[in-house]
Amino acid sequence: MSAKTILITGASSGIGAALARAYAAPGNSLVLWARNEERLNATAEQCRIRGAAVETACFDLAEFNRLIENLRAADTRNPFDLAIFNAGLGGSLSRGDAAQDVAAAERMAAVNFTAPVIGANLLGERMAQRQAGHIVLVGSIAGSFPLPMAPVYAGTKAGLAMFAEALGLRLAKYRVRVTQISPGFVDTPMSRGLDEPRPFLIGADRAAANIAKKIERGARDIVVPWQFAVIRAVAKLTPRIAIRAALTQISRARFTK
Repeated sequence: MSAKTILITGASSGIGAALARAYAAPGNSLVLWARNEERLNATAEQCRIRGAAVETACFDLAEFNRLIENLRAADTRNPFDLAIFNAGLGGSLSRGDAAQDVAAAERMAAVNFTAPVIGANLLGERMAQRQAGHIVLVGSIAGSFPLPMAPVYAGTKAGLAMFAEALGLRLAKYRVRVTQISPGFVDTPMSRGLDEPRPFLIGADRAAANIAKKIERGARDIVVPWQFAVIRAVAKLTPRIAIRAALTQISRARFTK
């Protein structure tokens, strides 16, 4: 693997921190962003021990003007070869809620969809001018299903998946690659907060190693763990009415415990 300058958002924990460790090697320069300074510094130190040069910044991606300013400044200093927009917010509805709290919905949409769309467009333009680069958008397998227990989360991830595919088609002629990541259940702080079972659970470092390997191979669509790729493929062949009925039953069972 040749030396790279790599941006990773949401690098303080979970998949983001694991990806930072996976790419931490002599010659690589990592730009790690997150909100939690203490955890981000811990990740950065782990990466420096592995030989990588590391630059960090703590800020909220929902502050869009700051995001744009930081992206432009960092890419001007040292152009990104790879940008991984990983930061995201999860959240299922509580038993007594009919719909998502408005403020929570706005924030989830901002972090999960709007921020990576802004970032990918900004860097996509710059990478196109350089005729090189790779943008990675971390979504979720939830984007493939109309989850009644998490409609905003599923919706933001579905939108991100469509955006990734469309942007990839747009940038291909400029030799810029776009990859969509759809994690299933990965052992992260976000997934540990779920009330639902977590089938096929995989550790964050193992998932990150798998993702990094497939990114380097140029994969456009990556699902981890692999079992969810099978589930998604089967679901595409299943009548929508059956999917809706099954999810309705699961949701009712969850909310009537």
